[in-house]
Amino acid sequence: MSHSLPPCPACASTLTYEDGDLLICPECGHEWSAAAAAEQDDDALVVKDANGNLLQDGDTVTVIKDLKIKGASSVVKVGTKVKNIRLVGGDHNIDCKIDGVGAMKLKSEFVRKA
Repeated sequence: MSHSLPPCPACASTLTYEDGDLLICPECGHEWSAAAAAEQDDDALVVKDANGNLLQDGDTVTVIKDLKIKGASSVVKVGTKVKNIRLVGGDHNIDCKIDGVGAMKLKSEFVRKA
């Protein structure tokens, strides 16, 4: 069975189906237009750092503010270099690994391209 419909933008489910001009997700109930889905495929994820520079997967960034780690007593200090970032959608749009801390998600507004 060939399933060429895009996944749900809300929950990433691949069980989407068409109903007229709409695409519907049976898992979360999200509805969106097929035209919007086609435009979304054309748009690449655009993430900019605190200075407005365009970030890409694999870039190295520097933290510009002390960042408290939720659920821990440690912080990520100003000037910490983060190598090989991965861009993701959402509020915290950078996935990375920080030496001494581990895997983290960062907001692009708190980093600058190195």
